[in-house]
Amino acid sequence: MATLTLLVNGAARTAEADPDTPLLYVLRGDLALTGTKFGCGLAQCGACTVLVAGRPVRSCVTPVSAVTGQPITTIEGLGSPERPDPVQAAFIAEQAAQCGYCTAGMVVTARALLEQNRRPTEADVKQALAGNLCRCGSHVRVIRAVLRAAAAMGGS
Repeated sequence: MATLTLLVNGAARTAEADPDTPLLYVLRGDLALTGTKFGCGLAQCGACTVLVAGRPVRSCVTPVSAVTGQPITTIEGLGSPERPDPVQAAFIAEQAAQCGYCTAGMVVTARALLEQNRRPTEADVKQALAGNLCRCGSHVRVIRAVLRAAAAMGGS
């Protein structure tokens, strides 16, 4: 065990964990940030996606020691119910979630896309979200939500 300091959602947070512990376990178990979900545990579904230094990362397979000192953003760090991030607001407006299990991973992945490309095409959105799986079938609304968020952020 080691005392690790992580920069999560703009604040320094400490946790006692083995350095090889998956980041997801520390976020959920030690820091009580449960918006990020455990899906497959194999980096295949995207439910556990968080942003590390602005890039989408699968937290279920990322050792916590690999991200110390880097800014980590979870779904909780993007916005709040009172002030949602533009991507969160667009997902709400487009009703882009059914069960909601995969939504956090999709939202943070979409946020990373829009930081890199403020004017994505539908094909860009589909490519960016290709690794985020959803069983509910809300893909069309998710794509509309990301394009809406791009427009709200001054893009397309």
